[in-house]
Amino acid sequence: MPRRLTPERMDDPSVDRGDLDRSLRFIRGVNRRLGGARALWRHLRPLAARVDGPITLLDVATGSGDIPALVRGWGLEAGLDIRVTAIDLHTTTLDLARDHLAEQPEAVRSGIELIELDALEAGTRFGFDAFAAVHAGMFLHHLSDIRVMTALRVMQRCARRAVIWNDLHRSPAAWLGVRALTAGAPAIVRHDARVSVDAGFTKGEALELASRAGLESVRIRVAPLLGRFVLSSGATA
Repeated sequence: MPRRLTPERMDDPSVDRGDLDRSLRFIRGVNRRLGGARALWRHLRPLAARVDGPITLLDVATGSGDIPALVRGWGLEAGLDIRVTAIDLHTTTLDLARDHLAEQPEAVRSGIELIELDALEAGTRFGFDAFAAVHAGMFLHHLSDIRVMTALRVMQRCARRAVIWNDLHRSPAAWLGVRALTAGAPAIVRHDARVSVDAGFTKGEALELASRAGLESVRIRVAPLLGRFVLSSGATA
């Protein structure tokens, strides 16, 4: 089946704050259990040998800011200073991200900056080669193919070393898995998780979009049973 885009309830500017909080909590759990945060960490660690000073990261459509918090914390444990600029366009989502980061240790919070910004405007805001790495997790499936390519071009413009795209792999296994995973979950979680899989990407689609966007030295790792993939350009992992 081709990609099918259905508006996600969490993207609605007027979404109920409580519903959005429940949705973001679910995504945090998915990122922890299904490897979203670890995938980014695997690509950031090798950059330490190639970057003078702190490793700067732009996290696009950051949601709760949970992945920035995790990779910054792991970096501190490993003696790496990962400094994150985390952007999101949704005002209430950013408010909830601030709440989540307020629960983190000061050493983690101090290295993360939250900014309200459209992902497609990041190139204008930050400029060429502004960050060592640029990451988008569980975001590009919200966009049409043409906007996916635009976002990837913006990410490439902002990244000196690596672009990392972490997203949903569309397959019958993922379709069945997300229904099992969200059984009994709140309505917003069930709806958004299921339409997200429909909007995900096959391996071939992700590679084609990356190629058409001009990304080079592209690698992709697919975990079909987890319904995830990680595509990188210029990364050493």
